[in-house]
This record gives sequence, C-alpha cells and structure tokens, in this order.
Amino acid sequence: MYTSRVLSPRKIILDCDPGHDDAIAMMLALASPELSVLGVTTVYGNVGVDKTTRNALVVREVLQATVPVYRGADRPLVRDRISAEAVHGESGLDGPHLPEPTRSEEEFHAVRFIVDTVMANPGEVTLVPTGSLTNVALALRLEPRLAENVRGIVLMGGSVDLGNWTPAAEFNILCDPEAARIVFESGVKLTMFGLNATHQTPASPERVARLRALGTTVGAFTADLLDFFRGHHEERYGWNGAPIHDACVVAYLVRPDLFEMKSMYVEIDTTNGPSAGRTVCDFWRVTGKAPNADVAMNIDVNGFYDLLVERVGTYA
Repeated sequence: MYTSRVLSPRKIILDCDPGHDDAIAMMLALASPELSVLGVTTVYGNVGVDKTTRNALVVREVLQATVPVYRGADRPLVRDRISAEAVHGESGLDGPHLPEPTRSEEEFHAVRFIVDTVMANPGEVTLVPTGSLTNVALALRLEPRLAENVRGIVLMGGSVDLGNWTPAAEFNILCDPEAARIVFESGVKLTMFGLNATHQTPASPERVARLRALGTTVGAFTADLLDFFRGHHEERYGWNGAPIHDACVVAYLVRPDLFEMKSMYVEIDTTNGPSAGRTVCDFWRVTGKAPNADVAMNIDVNGFYDLLVERVGTYA
C-alpha cells in the first residue's frame, strides 16, 4: 500500500465526459487525499452533455460523494459534434446498474465555475480535462487572465503516434480541434496523456478480478464498467482488456513517480484533411520551437493498478 504525507491537497477541477474511464478517474480523484476536487464539470463527448452530466451524477451517487457537478458545453466551437456510443453504449456508462441520482447539478454553467474558481484561487487550481477541451477553451476566451492564474492543465488527449478515431487523431482532440489549439497555444503549463501512454493500461480479467474481489459496491461497479468496456477493445484491437485512459491523469497527480515524461512542442492540426485533430508532437525538437507540454511516454502499469485498487478499496 502506498502512503504519503499530504501537507496540502492539490486543488483540481475534473472536466469530463463520462464515459467508463472518466467515471474511474472520478473515483480515483475523490478517493485520493492528495487532491481536493473543487468540482466536476461536464462536456459533450462520449455521449451528449445531458447524458454525460447524468452519468457524473450517477457516479457521485454510487460513491456517496458530495462534490458539486456543473453542466458545460453541448457542442464544439465550430464543428459538428461526434460521439462514441459504439464504445460506451447508449447511456455512456453501459454495463453496471445505474442508480437514479438523488441530487441534480448546480445552476452555474461549467465555464463560469471554472473561471470564477481559478480567479478566486490564483496559482492554486489545476484543470484536469478528460474529454473534449471545449469548456477549457471557452474559459480561456471568457477570461484572458485565466492563463496566468491557473496552476496548470493535466489532460487526456492526443497521441505521440497513432490515433483511435481516425488514423491520425485521438477522439478527445478530434471532438474539438479548434478548442484544443486554443489550449495548447495558451501558454499554460500543460501535461498531456495521449494514447501512446494510456494504451499501456489494459484492464485484463486478472486486474478486473482484483477490483471485484474487494467485495464492495464500488468495487463491483468498477469491475462491471470494465467488463463492458473490454468488449469494444476486443473487437477493435484484439485486446484482452480496455485501457483506463482518463484515470492516468489523476494517477499522475497522485503518483508522478509512476510515469516517464518528455517535454516537447505539440501543435494541433485544425485542417479539414485526413490529419484533422492530430497532435503533432515534435519528439526530436526539429522545429526549434520551445516545448509547450510535458508528454507521457511510459507508465509503471503494476504501480498504477496497485494505486487504483487501493483507492477504490476505500469506498463501501
């Protein structure tokens, strides 16, 4: 069991589109004393924003948590919306039983919450987007001073190499390349977890069994999520388990020692050609441009799962 002395929990806002792996990221964040989750904001993505918001409320219900949930953007800045029901099911969280939420989302819009919270806590709040970057881009445009007041942005999106929604593009970035470009050109300290790293974390049946063996409601819920999520990845890639992409960003905030990072310049392709949405990563620094992101390269996968099982095990 990993333990650390928490002097002052890191303040974060989790911006997500639940989604199976978003749900597990939310579980990990709320179970980690190293983090103070100020709010969960939702965005369209895996499914529409009505469903992603409901799913965040469902996960909060399962966890018996009190974190506020704020509904955000329902569409990209300029493009048509895409979605991933083929991966996550019609609800966005197919697999386990989904209880009816007993509390609704907050009245404030997610973007307003992000701006107000960061500006009220200058230099202290880290944004953790695990879906499209539309909410974050809108916040940067609504309040230009946000870039110099946010502590950093740690995101799941893109890839150093291959895409998953097109040959070139990862889904979250492809959802709104223009928003991603705003974020990557903002000057904010960025940390990027792309597919090249997150694909290292498949939830094999043995790993899922560890979660189910916890004998808790949340352990079983997590295992049911991963059992369903595995189906798409078996069919598409022939893998015996689904990667838990979004939990990687939360694990990094808790245990950065589990990850190998590399600084590089990352540019977003906003053209309409076959490379639309690609994160063009200057691995060899051939452009001469200063790095704008720390990019995850390798993960201590056994350490990652030890952390996940331990923290999920703190729930009833």
